Amino acid sequence: MAEPETESIGALIGRLVADGKGYAHAELGYYRTLAASKLGEAKLGLIFGAAALVIALCAITALLVGLILALATLIGPGWATLIVIAAALALSALLGWLAYTRIQRLFGSKG
Repeated sequence: MAEPETESIGALIGRLVADGKGYAHAELGYYRTLAASKLGEAKLGLIFGAAALVIALCAITALLVGLILALATLIGPGWATLIVIAAALALSALLGWLAYTRIQRLFGSKG
């Protein structure tokens, strides 16, 4: 009866390391492919979202200009611009503060 070949511990460890590297490279390739596939699927959705954001910003700009023009007939263009800009900045500051407090609550220090 023939004895099975025996490998040294060093050879076994070397083979184990090589197999581990091969497995890690295969997993990395799999996740890269998966991410590229998901990004490809999401690309059109991201384009639609960006277009919606641009249109919403245009609508907000038109609203602010309309408010200035409406108020200009009552109090003059300078004061109307100042009031609308101050109100818009106040709303922006409030929303920014709310966002900051939510993010602080999420990532803030715990102690």
